[in-house]
Amino acid sequence: MAEFYLNGPLTDGDVTKLKIGDTVYVSGEVFTCRSRLQKYIFDENHTLPFSTEGRNILIHNGPIVIKENGKWRLVSFMPTSSIRFEKWGAKSVDEWNLKMIIGKTTMGAETAKMMKEKKCVHVSPRSVSPNLWVDSIEVQDVYLYDELGKIEAAWFFKIKDLGPFIVDIDCEGNNYFDNLDGKIAQSKEKALEKLGIDKDYKFTKLY
Repeated sequence: MAEFYLNGPLTDGDVTKLKIGDTVYVSGEVFTCRSRLQKYIFDENHTLPFSTEGRNILIHNGPIVIKENGKWRLVSFMPTSSIRFEKWGAKSVDEWNLKMIIGKTTMGAETAKMMKEKKCVHVSPRSVSPNLWVDSIEVQDVYLYDELGKIEAAWFFKIKDLGPFIVDIDCEGNNYFDNLDGKIAQSKEKALEKLGIDKDYKFTKLY
């Protein structure tokens, strides 16, 4: 497994060299979204009020940000689970011209298919460190604050060597967690056989 330090905006060349299991640190200008922003744009047919041309890294995140002396200050930051947004995953990659999505866990088959077509990857945190990352992030701006609220708004961040992240979907559509699930299933079957437990064993229901 290789380790990469990437600077946004990302190119096809940046992301096509990434393989599942690689470690990535990211710098550059990024933006955030959660479900309300994607619903607002894709389901309710509003126009995204900013360009993603030079900001093609998306973080699935609802940051904790406060205003002090007229300036925004980031208090806590941690990517949220991306699979929650699978409904809009392929559209966001396609219409926002994304090259990387940062979020916990992974995404589904439709998003992975679009990532392969458009040359985009998904990366997931290797650790849970919401306060350790604050010093690596500068708040630049916020969009749709009044319409969507502080957590669901689109925040513009400038990040410096944010990570480590693991590549869990690469540009070929390979999925680290799908492969891991297969290995776990095989190990489970061997373990049950060794312990003499029937493979159709069901856990006891307590209620």
